[in-house]
Amino acid sequence: MTDRGFGKEFDGDFEGDFGWDFGSEPRGTAGRAGGKAADEERGDPFEEALALANATAPRRVRPGAEGGGAGPTGGRMPYATRESAAANSSATGSGRDIPYTPDDPFSLDDPLAAGTSASRVPRSSGPSRSSGPSRSSGPSRAFDPVGPETPEVPEAPEDPEDPTEPPPHPGHGSRPTPAAVPWHTAREIAERAVAGPPEPVTSALGDALGRTLAAPLTALTDLPSFDTSAMDGWAVSGPGPWRLDHPAGTSEAGPPPGILAGHAPDRALHDGHAIPIATGARVPSGATAVLRSEHGEVRELTGGGRRLYAPQPAPPGQDIRPRGQECRRGDQLLPVGALVTPAVLGLAAAAGYDELTAYRRPRAEVLVLGDELLDHGLPQEGRIRDALGPMLAPWLHALGVEAAAPRHLADDADTLYTAVAESTADVVITTGGTAAGPLDHVHPTLRRMGAEVLVDGVAVRPGHPMLLARLAPHRHLVGLPGNPLAAVAGLVTLAEPLLRTLAARPPAVPYRTPLAAPVHGHPRDTRLVPVAYREDERHGLMAMPLHFHGPAMLRGIAAADALAVVPPGGAERGTELELLELPWSAGASAGWSPGSSTGWTAPGDG
Repeated sequence: MTDRGFGKEFDGDFEGDFGWDFGSEPRGTAGRAGGKAADEERGDPFEEALALANATAPRRVRPGAEGGGAGPTGGRMPYATRESAAANSSATGSGRDIPYTPDDPFSLDDPLAAGTSASRVPRSSGPSRSSGPSRSSGPSRAFDPVGPETPEVPEAPEDPEDPTEPPPHPGHGSRPTPAAVPWHTAREIAERAVAGPPEPVTSALGDALGRTLAAPLTALTDLPSFDTSAMDGWAVSGPGPWRLDHPAGTSEAGPPPGILAGHAPDRALHDGHAIPIATGARVPSGATAVLRSEHGEVRELTGGGRRLYAPQPAPPGQDIRPRGQECRRGDQLLPVGALVTPAVLGLAAAAGYDELTAYRRPRAEVLVLGDELLDHGLPQEGRIRDALGPMLAPWLHALGVEAAAPRHLADDADTLYTAVAESTADVVITTGGTAAGPLDHVHPTLRRMGAEVLVDGVAVRPGHPMLLARLAPHRHLVGLPGNPLAAVAGLVTLAEPLLRTLAARPPAVPYRTPLAAPVHGHPRDTRLVPVAYREDERHGLMAMPLHFHGPAMLRGIAAADALAVVPPGGAERGTELELLELPWSAGASAGWSPGSSTGWTAPGDG
């Protein structure tokens, strides 16, 4: 799907343009006011980014421009208020951005200020190859997009405009273009957009799969709760050989009966005696070991009866699982925040649990926008297949999110408004319509609802015109671009951190891997590039950048294990970059599937 009005997106350098350094940890709280004069002490960059997204921060103007210190003050404003505030400031001539010009020392045209093609990594003639055969550390793939036989594919520009050009001015009747938020800052804002997960719920074991524990998992019993046999064989007492006696009142014909799992022994075992026992059965008192069935030999005695012999002595405790070997009652097995996986369900059941208290999975609704989209068949008559609907819901399921089937909406402002207003989901996710074209209705819908915009444009490629808004105290909207890979970028940048906080899941441990080939960079923005793991004979595991990584392409991400976070200017071979592992590569789904019973459907579903 194309993003209508894509040319309206802002292409500025947030850090370079405003003179702020976002390399330090964010400080402060989300409720802090953002309006200080430009010459006052610099505040929390996290809060300043929020303020800029909502037009409540002091504006930076060219040196010597009049009104440079003027600007609105106070906290963030609802979207509906921003339009009137911008109109008032425009009428008074204060608080408005003055366009950058080539003679401005801070201009985006200045190669020293913005970073131009001089800082780019030279294009590679092909992927680096190791001296020996390459082995993939992941699952085998039908094809290798970066294999030795694959020639270098010329890389098309991701955006139609020159990335070193200043952003275009808004057209007549369009909204002022906001400053793009740095990529890491945008993820921080999304993660902190909610104070935490909703109240936990107690449910049956099976319904807790994929959630996170809201209370420690504490053993309700010893594990095992009694001494049990670890093998099929004989429970023996003493060094042996051992007499196999029939219990009193039973027939002497045939082998004596043994102890089965689920049946308690009815008598103690005396020294020099043995009794057959099954795996998992309770060991009788007096037993010193279990002799495996393959290690013993039963012989008939001339005077009657049977005797058990072993080629080697059975040391005390052999093949007996003692009571409390795994845990004692009251031991903490897992802490708060642990993800409930299938193995956790088994452990909880063994420890005596019928129910678990966990945070519920967040609920998301996907709204796919566009009259040009088909849901089946081949593209025809100017219409194309919807690639996002089939992709986003399973992706959200892999993140442990309850997501109803995606809903396709026509390019109509009232239709979108009704769908968003009536949604009961924690997070509404829209695709396309985030720019400022005639058919881009996301921003007008947010203004109409009085939503609070937290992020409006991110300095990342692809996915630049993504957005995050608060619809209500516990409801949010994530607007994804319409191009498929750009939508993936928006999903991992804004939706995943927000949903992770709502699900009380801890963030993934930062993971860095060296590149197996150089990657071209945007002069100012972060790039997210699909990579696949490759084993190098000299350097070990490396990340190979994949071809077909344009905003509208899915071929690269379909073959990828992760997304590499490429800084402005690019990176050479061997550079260690941060990786965002895809949920199926990282095993984040915890075995929960879309077929799990949730009892929730989005409005309008049958």
